[in-house]
Amino acid sequence: MMNEKALVTKDLNAKHTKILDALLKLPENRECADCRNKAPRWASVNLGIFICMQCSGIHRSLGVHISKVRSITLDTWLPEQVAFMQCMGNKKSNNYWEAELPKDYNRSMIERFIRAKYAERRWVAQGAVQPSPELCDLSSTTIAFIEGEPKKQSPTKARRLSLDEEVLTKHMSQTGHPQRLRGCSLDIKANSVSPSQTIRALPPSNELEKSIKKMDNCTQDLFSLVPSQGPKEEPSSRPPSSWATFD
Repeated sequence: MMNEKALVTKDLNAKHTKILDALLKLPENRECADCRNKAPRWASVNLGIFICMQCSGIHRSLGVHISKVRSITLDTWLPEQVAFMQCMGNKKSNNYWEAELPKDYNRSMIERFIRAKYAERRWVAQGAVQPSPELCDLSSTTIAFIEGEPKKQSPTKARRLSLDEEVLTKHMSQTGHPQRLRGCSLDIKANSVSPSQTIRALPPSNELEKSIKKMDNCTQDLFSLVPSQGPKEEPSSRPPSSWATFD
């Protein structure tokens, strides 16, 4: 037992304390299982009940073969002990130990009552089997307690398409050419052009032809504004005049 307690880390023990505090908040565990006093802070780990400090002393006097007492906050709890407390609780335990107890029974003599209840088994129904950790399925419960809360397997969610993938998929479906997307997200850089942007950037064919014709007309207008230069005159072959040769 001591070696097992040494394996319980500080974080794990803190989780156990948190789980036990949550169990104490349940309606059936808000009172001592024996004297009905409020806010019990002790427990019998083999009986699976929460008890008050006064009753815990009486349980210790019964011997560990009948009741093993632990403090909720002061002692180190093992995972299987916490799991059994969750499996049992005061209501389920008393259904066994007080099955034939009269409703108006006087509990003022609490020590005598506890000894008659557990040591003498006075009010246990005939043929009933005592609850024990062996009768509880602690495998899944213990694992859930070690992690701090029960594990719930969430359903697998489908990957959400990015905006560019959504536009591209819609376009391919309209054109009749289905496109299989990759399993991972598209890596889109800041300066890259996405397929959807390329599709939106291309104008219809008739508008493209009009733009080309308009550009041709503008080019012709620009050339018309340039002043025309006549053909260069070749040097004259006529002989120079007499005045040009006058010395």
